[in-house]
Amino acid sequence: MKIGIIGAGAMGSGIAQVAAMAGNDVKIYDANDVAIEQGLNSIRQNLHRLAEKGKISILRASEISNKITATERLHGLGGCDLIIEAIIEDLAVKKSIFSELEMSVTEECILATNTSSLSVTAIAGACRLAERVVGIHFFNPATLMPLVEVIPALQTPQYLTEKVVKIIESWGKTVVVAKDTPGFIVNRIARPFYSEALRIYDEGIADFRTIDNAMRAVGFKMGPFELMDLIGHDVNYAVTESVWKATYFEPRYKPSVTQKRLVEAGFLGRKTEQGFYQYPTQTIENNGDINSDLLKYISNRILAILINEAYDALFWNIATKEDIETAMTKGVNYPKGLLAWGQEIRLENVAKTMNDLHEKYREERYRASPLLTDKRF
Repeated sequence: MKIGIIGAGAMGSGIAQVAAMAGNDVKIYDANDVAIEQGLNSIRQNLHRLAEKGKISILRASEISNKITATERLHGLGGCDLIIEAIIEDLAVKKSIFSELEMSVTEECILATNTSSLSVTAIAGACRLAERVVGIHFFNPATLMPLVEVIPALQTPQYLTEKVVKIIESWGKTVVVAKDTPGFIVNRIARPFYSEALRIYDEGIADFRTIDNAMRAVGFKMGPFELMDLIGHDVNYAVTESVWKATYFEPRYKPSVTQKRLVEAGFLGRKTEQGFYQYPTQTIENNGDINSDLLKYISNRILAILINEAYDALFWNIATKEDIETAMTKGVNYPKGLLAWGQEIRLENVAKTMNDLHEKYREERYRASPLLTDKRF
């Protein structure tokens, strides 16, 4: 296949590399010439490192690199079979790109957006042939993360969704299908991992190191604060705010003023060497004794809300049970599927935690999903 990529940043260049390594010819377009050169250099460096580690031969690295070329004009993607847009998370900009792009491609060309939280249906609505548009959401870094969410727009026919799933699976990715709702699967269900940790911190119940350690203790590879630092608070906050606004200000997704202040100060995490932690010198681990009851309270509270969110996604038919479990283990590397985790610790216990929090705070943020008390689960 001939694959087009719009956007030569970290995500766009990563997707280009994945597509080329799967044997496809790839063209990258970016309005910024410097970004194109940086993107191509990044791909060459990644392939060189793979060759140094013995994962591919030097000849293979060269072959893959040669499959990727740049074009200075959007209409240079005209001969592509599938085009994936990976630019700024701005609906107006994406709609404009798709509307312009449609004039340069064949009617059979599939147009895809890599948006992480915007409406695929709205993007499709900018096109004359809206039925050719679909969401293909890779996770960063695209070359390493195994999961891809495929999101059909309201206009996308079933056969096209199935075709796209097969294409992306042929690239070596694990694919899940999500309804076109804010945050899709991963960015919707994962929100409490960050937001409830921030809430506990804001209440003064525990400091961020203690909260991170509490979640590490139950199997998470990274605590919420070190993960927010890694993702970047600008990115993490923007996704939370996007999901919150798109769900008509649903209380469960309300952003944190504390995180907003970090963004305003430019303390974005690892990339600015200052977030909740300071880098590279400050350690994540907590020194000294930690109250075990406090750790248990923190992990039980955050985990219950995560499980509740997963069951609510199932309740609203965001995805199948299997795809929800796969998304959270492959997309954000959770130690186990949240639906199964809920069964393991018993759903009545999860419901009790939610009801206790709701009783204490009297906030809809803590309402229990109807499925927690559904005897089918």
